Amino acid sequence: MKKLIAQIMKFGVVGVIAFAIDYGLLALLTEVFGVNYLVSATVSFTVSVVFNYVASMRYVFRHKEGMSRRREFVIFVVLSVIGLAINNLCMWAGVELLGVHYLVVKIFATAVVMVWNFVTRKKFLDAGDEPGEILSDIE
Repeated sequence: MKKLIAQIMKFGVVGVIAFAIDYGLLALLTEVFGVNYLVSATVSFTVSVVFNYVASMRYVFRHKEGMSRRREFVIFVVLSVIGLAINNLCMWAGVELLGVHYLVVKIFATAVVMVWNFVTRKKFLDAGDEPGEILSDIE
């Protein structure tokens, strides 16, 4: 359990930095350059995913033996694209249906996607402590 908590904390640090990149770029593109908030959200999310991949696979999750880096990256991207869809759905629903400011909605959307990211990356990308150990700390 201690290892899982330490891993969650590392994930949190990487996540805070990725959030700063995502949120800052979203605000910059929308407020300064007048880009539509959904386009800005997609661009900022994508940029933060690149940082998140490098940092997460280096500092948070252990590489699975026998899985190529190419496959690892493809899985990461697929999970991230699903996360992007969740993010943009939350953004659209919050802004268009509920009338909440996009920067406020982004905080909620990030929390939802953060849970998605940790659980799916832990399950599909993390080698765990021993061969075959994936989610035993969570289950």
